[in-house]
Amino acid sequence: MSSLRDGKKLVRSPSGLRMVPENEAFYSPFSLDEPQWVPDKECPRCMQCDAKFDFIIRKHHCRRCGRCFCDKCCSKKVPLPRMCFVDPVRQCAECGLISQKEMEFYDKQLKVLMNGATFLVSWESSEKSEKTVCRLSNNHRSLFLDGENHYEVEFSRISSVQILTDGFTPGEKDIHTYTSLLESPYIIEGGNSRATGMLILYGTAGKEEQQQLKLTATDDYNGNRKLSVTWLSAMHKAVKLMYESRDQ
Repeated sequence: MSSLRDGKKLVRSPSGLRMVPENEAFYSPFSLDEPQWVPDKECPRCMQCDAKFDFIIRKHHCRRCGRCFCDKCCSKKVPLPRMCFVDPVRQCAECGLISQKEMEFYDKQLKVLMNGATFLVSWESSEKSEKTVCRLSNNHRSLFLDGENHYEVEFSRISSVQILTDGFTPGEKDIHTYTSLLESPYIIEGGNSRATGMLILYGTAGKEEQQQLKLTATDDYNGNRKLSVTWLSAMHKAVKLMYESRDQ
């Protein structure tokens, strides 16, 4: 039986059925809150094509942005896992395209992160590197690092990531925080053979100083390095989604 911490409950909102954590403190760091719908009285026309609403042209709200549209401009139902919807929900064309692109993360990259990959891991306070399997926890809230010892990093406390690449010495300007991460040329979705590792800066409860963790891509126990490079790409996307969630 699931504990209260990891338990889920089914709730009905104006937008549809959602499967959400019983404890709000344990939402996924990638999740988005439902938007406030634009009041009906404030949108006499479609906010896309400007068609006037009447008995024939009915108004519909996009479940992702909350704006008003006619059926023609908001007819498609698209999965929206970032808001925990059980079924695909009505979205405008712009939001639907964004949600479809995010499905690659939920269908592929999230599984890569949770399956884990092998890295040489070193901490700022030590020069020693340890071969470690890094993976995202099932509730997406922690990075688990399992080598000689077990460590956990709370995902929501990650403040910046820095991509390490072949033949490139990153400087201070290459630390990918909030905005610069979104346009990073060093890792692209789907993987990039230039990526060799990642520096992660994160906070810990009860401490003011930030901690630094270095992941270096290495061969796994089957002699395969490709998995760790793919994991870095997925991690890059995950941090981007987390920053977007913080800024909503």
